[in-house]
Amino acid sequence: MAFAQGMVPHHTQAIEMSQLAPERAQSEQVKDLARQIEAAQGPEIDMLTGWLQRWGAPAPQSEMPGMDHGSMPGMEHEGMQGMMAPEDMQKLRQAKGAEFDRMFLTMMIEHHEGAVGMAQTELAQGQFPEAQRMAEQIISSQQAEITTMQDLLKQG
Repeated sequence: MAFAQGMVPHHTQAIEMSQLAPERAQSEQVKDLARQIEAAQGPEIDMLTGWLQRWGAPAPQSEMPGMDHGSMPGMEHEGMQGMMAPEDMQKLRQAKGAEFDRMFLTMMIEHHEGAVGMAQTELAQGQFPEAQRMAEQIISSQQAEITTMQDLLKQG
């Protein structure tokens, strides 16, 4: 249950970050990566939320894109692995071009590393087979994306 409750706001922030790329990124590769992240994590949020509802567990509030999670009661996730602080999100929102690309890639690597850590904890301690399968998939896909992002940073 903790995996699902933690991963919903984590994925929500990754989507929020990705939604900035079409208008702010210079690199088409960064824009493509952002679309890929958004396409993968949206359905995962739906699945995680569905599990929480089925379990009768409180689901994290879904927010509108662009909302500052750190300033909302109950949405202080800065201590969660890989979550960006509100001031970091503000800097990303203000960046454009090559500066945005570097910030996005650097921040998303950290964000993905946090998600991989959360997924590894679920594999080690989880009880729900569907959540463990999702955790395996998150580890696989996000580690591949981390490698891609590291390569893009080296090119820049």
